[in-house]
Amino acid sequence: MKRVLILTGDAGEGLEIYYAIFRLKEEGHAVEVAAPTAKPVQAVLHDFEPGFDTYIERPGYRVPVDRTFEDVDPARYDGLLIPGGRAPEYIRNRPVVQRIVRYFFEANKPVGAICHGVQVVAAALAIGGRNVTCYAEVACEMQQAGADYEDKEVVVDGNLVTARTWLDNPYWMREFLKLLSKS
Repeated sequence: MKRVLILTGDAGEGLEIYYAIFRLKEEGHAVEVAAPTAKPVQAVLHDFEPGFDTYIERPGYRVPVDRTFEDVDPARYDGLLIPGGRAPEYIRNRPVVQRIVRYFFEANKPVGAICHGVQVVAAALAIGGRNVTCYAEVACEMQQAGADYEDKEVVVDGNLVTARTWLDNPYWMREFLKLLSKS
C-alpha cells in the first residue's frame, strides 16, 4: 500500500479529485487530501455549453479534508496529485505548497497534475525543461515557464504525469499508478 497526497482547495475540479481518490483506493492505496484549511472544500464541475467561449462552472460535491497544507509532512507520502479547477490558481501562491511540491521532485517521487494543476508545479519552479500537457488555455503559461507543451491525453516525463482535463482521467491515473507501483 502506498500513501498519496492530493493538494486542492475550494473550486477544485470535482471529477478530477474524486476520480483520483476512488481509483487509488480501488488499488488499495491510502489517500489524504490537504487544503488551506481543515474544513471540507467545495468542489466544482466545469463543462462546456453551446454559446459559451469558455467553460462554465457548477457547484459539485464537498470533499473532506484530512489536513491543512501546514500540517503536511511530504516525506510521509509516496506520491502527489494536483487536480485542476480554479484551486490551483490560488494555492500555487502559498510558499508551503511550493515547498511540498519541490520535495516530491527532489525526492523523484511520482507527481500527477491535471488541467490547471500544472500551475502549481510551475509555481514550485519544477516545470522548466519538461514535456507536459494541460488544459489548452494554460499551455502558454507552461511554455513561458520553460516547459514543452503537447496536446495529448497524457504526457509522462520522468516522475511527472500530466493530463489535459477530466476527460483524460483514465489515462492520467493509468500512468500515475504505473509510476507509483515502481516507487
